[in-house]
Amino acid sequence: MIETIPPEMKEDFLKAKEIIESSEDIKIYSHTDCDGISSGAILSTILDRIGKKHEIEIVNLDVLEDLPIEHELTIFSDLGSGQPVDKHAKKDSKIIILDHHPPLREKSYNDTVDYEILEINALYYGIDGSLEICGGGLCYLLAKEFGYDDLSWIGILAAVGDMQNTKTGKLVGMNNAILNDAKNEGLVKSETDLSLYGRQTRPLFVALSYFSDVNLPITNNKNETIALLRKLDIPRRNQYDEALTLSDLTMDQKIPLINELIKMISREVPLKYSKYVPKLVIADTYEFLQEDHGTFLRDASEFSTAMNACVRNNRPDIALEVLKGNRTTALDELEIVSKEHRRYLALNIQDLGESGAIIQMDNLQYFDGTGIRSNVVGTIAGMILSYGDWRKPIIGFTQVSDENTDLKISLRCSRLLAYDGIHFGNIIREVAQSLGGNGGGHNVACGAYIPADKKDDFLNLMNDKLEGRLMLDN
Repeated sequence: MIETIPPEMKEDFLKAKEIIESSEDIKIYSHTDCDGISSGAILSTILDRIGKKHEIEIVNLDVLEDLPIEHELTIFSDLGSGQPVDKHAKKDSKIIILDHHPPLREKSYNDTVDYEILEINALYYGIDGSLEICGGGLCYLLAKEFGYDDLSWIGILAAVGDMQNTKTGKLVGMNNAILNDAKNEGLVKSETDLSLYGRQTRPLFVALSYFSDVNLPITNNKNETIALLRKLDIPRRNQYDEALTLSDLTMDQKIPLINELIKMISREVPLKYSKYVPKLVIADTYEFLQEDHGTFLRDASEFSTAMNACVRNNRPDIALEVLKGNRTTALDELEIVSKEHRRYLALNIQDLGESGAIIQMDNLQYFDGTGIRSNVVGTIAGMILSYGDWRKPIIGFTQVSDENTDLKISLRCSRLLAYDGIHFGNIIREVAQSLGGNGGGHNVACGAYIPADKKDDFLNLMNDKLEGRLMLDN
């Protein structure tokens, strides 16, 4: 794992700094997720602080190939490496790409064109872009060259939002170096804790009921979670007579709960996976110390969900305002968008869960998400995994948009499959490309775009690719 900036990478960040300082007409394009919005916020803050007027736009990957290059300097963050973004570049164009996804171009590409393009991709320097640093982390390292170490907390938010801590249960490599900067600035605290979503805001019995990596008696069953807490003498309410959350528990209360969850999961998984069980229950957590305790902005996972809610509901402006500290009205708007986002998800999950919509194949399961917005079908897939067979990945598909009849495919799975070495992002890319589409992503969360008439071909090819690779038998 690399935790110090490689010399060649350091030189490239200094070049990027010089290009930015010498430019006046600047446009930023960033990706439509938490990592992308965090990347854009860091870059925009840099430009604000050095007095550079600029525009910022949050875009989907499918528009990048045809974007006009009209500004003196165009910066792409958390995207651009896998797309021909310089297709319309002119001789006087300047382009900077800060990305961690597999690149189309060689590092020496700049020497082959008559305009200036500087691509800083983690993979060029031997850094794993799926585990050690994300787009927001790269943008923070650029900010660090300007002396803005106080933006390190946004790099941590980006990494958690990009699930860079999923496989190991903690941030490693350059992400850990950024975490150390954030700790030194007094901005972030990390500790090992129960790996449950909603540490700050969800009642503990509710958070437990959403456990979905393995179907347990408590999964989707709040009565069972209440009974479990009663058995362990854990109260329902805290000292302020509010619903008890995970963040309220003492270590003496957490240890019996951790042990009970490990026993419950161990009874459900094939023996060969038992060594991974503790990683499902325990992980490092990250708190933002400048946020109020008990709010969804205090915990990195919950904060990242709020950022995704903004971009999924076409309000990246709210996320940018919150990240850049302009919160007078943005926090109220963020709360409204988050509530509407949760309501939309809940309605669709209820419909799918009650209608028996999950269809089983030998090595995967899928549901028809027709009518569900394409930018949330992946979120919904992850949330209904617990209604199906946790031993298989779940796939949802829906039409990209009213204007685009192609299908958006999203896949989610239990973390156990990733621990065993299956990388669904690589598999889904290969299958989608064989059908004239494209795709990719993480080992446990990924997606693809394919022609509408290729749905059955896609499902059959994916099913064949997974033959003999899953934990289908105990």
